[in-house]
Amino acid sequence: MRARWPGWSGFAPRLLAAQAMVLMAGAVTTWIVASLVGPSIFRDHLHRAGVSHTSTETQHVEEAFSSALLISISVALLAATTAALGVTWYFTRRVKRSIAQVALAASEVAAGRFDDRVADPGLGNEFATLAESYNSLAQRLGNVEATRRRMLADLAHEMRTPLATVDAHLEAVEDGIRSLDKDTLSVIRQSTRRLNRLAEDIAAVSQAEEGTLDIHRELVEARVLATNAAEAAQDRFTAKGVKLETDLAAGNPVLADPERIGQVLGNLLDNALRHTPASATVSLTCRRHDRWVEFAIADAGVGIAPEHLAHVFDRFYRVDTARDRNSGGSGIGLSISRAIVEAHGGTLRATSAGPGRGAAFTVRLALANQ
Repeated sequence: MRARWPGWSGFAPRLLAAQAMVLMAGAVTTWIVASLVGPSIFRDHLHRAGVSHTSTETQHVEEAFSSALLISISVALLAATTAALGVTWYFTRRVKRSIAQVALAASEVAAGRFDDRVADPGLGNEFATLAESYNSLAQRLGNVEATRRRMLADLAHEMRTPLATVDAHLEAVEDGIRSLDKDTLSVIRQSTRRLNRLAEDIAAVSQAEEGTLDIHRELVEARVLATNAAEAAQDRFTAKGVKLETDLAAGNPVLADPERIGQVLGNLLDNALRHTPASATVSLTCRRHDRWVEFAIADAGVGIAPEHLAHVFDRFYRVDTARDRNSGGSGIGLSISRAIVEAHGGTLRATSAGPGRGAAFTVRLALANQ
């Protein structure tokens, strides 16, 4: 519901009334001072000029002067007050409209509608900054709300599949269609592990983005981090028939948490494996560039279209939704990886020449002695 601006309770009428009171006070003060001081000054000037009059004439001249002075001042003050009130009325109307726009737009945001924007009222830099800041805030809130809704929808979808699997198998056991044998228990355990992994991943990425993730840094050679990650992933590559090549030239030390960086490299290797067909190759390189060590994981897989590159690190974002869900990824592995790398003061970026031309993910960590 839009806000209402009743009668004299609004900002503009109060400002106009305050301005009128100030002007009236000034007018009354001027009138009183002029009526008390003016005649005595006039009388003094007549005395200095040596103009002689009878007392009656002097009184008449002073009264004429006082009347002319007061009438002139009254007319001038009335004209000035009218003009001032007119200008104030015009200005307060513009200010009122500007404030009303912001208030009404804010009420739209409070109601969950983020499309309203506030125009620059043309009242100076302060109001222009206010309008620009509000529009920027509304845009960001709209983006956050859209991301939240998409994330909740994706999270519900992620949970629905394993939950449905568990429910279906338990129902089959209850109906006597299946027995609680090793295969049934294996399917149920696999589904519960997927739910557990999803919960752990969500907690990890939230902690990393909020800066509360436990990171225990120590001096470790970059080559060792890459070697451990390659050895841990080798069996999975062999099972799929994908070749994992390594070129680990950098033996420089970095100040990092070996477990967390190992998690990042493992996520990137698993991501490359999921999108690389059998008999193709994935490469892991570790090299020094200036004051950085770069870990690069490149594949010859399906690639990434340019419009998707900016979103690959978003939570639950998938270039190919059906394929990635069927492959068992939680949809936030890359988000976790970027958050962990940034918590180390490094960067993680993705590049691709386009669909069908593979993709590369590059982790940069600062050298320990820099």
